[in-house]
Amino acid sequence: MNPPTQRSSRNLPDRAEWDRIATSAQFQDLLARKKAFILPALLFFLVYYLLLPILVGCAPILMSNRVLGTVTLAYLFALSQFAVGWAIAGLYLRASTKFDKLIEDLLARANGSEGGR
Repeated sequence: MNPPTQRSSRNLPDRAEWDRIATSAQFQDLLARKKAFILPALLFFLVYYLLLPILVGCAPILMSNRVLGTVTLAYLFALSQFAVGWAIAGLYLRASTKFDKLIEDLLARANGSEGGR
C-alpha cells in the first residue's frame, strides 16, 4: 500500500474551502471567461480543420487549382492549418495570463479569509 501523500509546503485549501471557492461568484466568472474563449476557438478550429476534406471531396476542381507552380489551393489550405493552430495557441497563451491573474486573485482572497478561522 502506498504511504499517504503529504501536503506540499504551500498552504492549500481543504475540501470545504475548495467547495466554498467553487461556488463563489469570482470562480464562476473565471469559468465563464474560459468557456467564452475555449468554445469559440475550438469550434472555429474544428470547422477550419474539417473544411479541407470537405472541400477536397465536394469541390475537387477548385482545390486542384494551381496557385504557384505545382502548389495547389489544397496544399496551401493544408499548410494554413498549421498557422491557424499556432495562432490559436498564441491567443490562448495570451488569454491564459489573464486567467492566471484571476486565479491568483481568487486564491489570495481564499487565503485571506482563512485568517478568520
